[in-house]
Order: sequence, then C-alpha cells, then structure tokens
Amino acid sequence: MNSLEQAEATRVVSLLPTVSGYCRDLKAFERRLTEYIHCLQPATGRWRMLLIVVSVCTATGAWNWLIDPETQKVSFFTSLWNHPFFTISCITLIGLFFAGIHKRVVAPSIIAARCRTVLSEYNMSCDDTGKLILKPRPHVQ
Repeated sequence: MNSLEQAEATRVVSLLPTVSGYCRDLKAFERRLTEYIHCLQPATGRWRMLLIVVSVCTATGAWNWLIDPETQKVSFFTSLWNHPFFTISCITLIGLFFAGIHKRVVAPSIIAARCRTVLSEYNMSCDDTGKLILKPRPHVQ
C-alpha cells in the first residue's frame, strides 16, 4: 500500500465515527418526532370528537330554531330564550373556537408542517407520522 492509499484509508476510517454519529442523531430525532406526534393522536381524536358532537348539536338546534313558526313572530333574543338547546350549543361552539380547538384538532399536522419547513434546509422532509424522508443532494455544476 503506497502513502496515498494509506492517507485515503485513514481519512475514510476517521469519517466513519462521524457518519455513524450523524445516523444515530437522525434516528434519535426521528424516534422522538414520531413519538411526539403519536402521543398527540389520542388528544387530537378527543378534540375532534368534541368538535363533531358540538357542531351536530348546534346544527340540530339551528334547524329546530329555524323551522319554529314562533321564531319569525318574536324578537331575536326572545327566540334564543325559547330555544335554550341551540343557544347553549352555539355559545359552547363559539367558546371552543376561542379556546383554540381549531388548532388542537390539527396539531400533529401543524408539527409535521413546521418540521418539513426546517428540514427542507437540510434536504430532508418528514411524513405526517414523523418518519424522516432523505432527499438526494442537489448537484452543483
């Protein structure tokens, strides 16, 4: 083995711990990201179910409120007073939106989108479950 081959072999061997370190870091990052997104799923599902139930209640109450013949004859506030189911469900729906339910039902996709934005600078991406996607390096000519 000549001195050039020895120098090349030494350079390759010295890069191996660094490359394997990067791989371990990427795998640890991917594990943590998938774990975090996976942990958000049950809470997200509960928020989605709550939003669906309150939306259906509001729609049902609105239908009953609109088809009531008394609604056209009385004032708006009297009409709301006569339909407490609609009034309470509508106030609950508005309160949930002020509390940020629209962000909570899509929290995992928000996290994934923000990670994609950051990872794009490193020629990587991730799917909705948090798995990393390595992109080929751009060729500079």
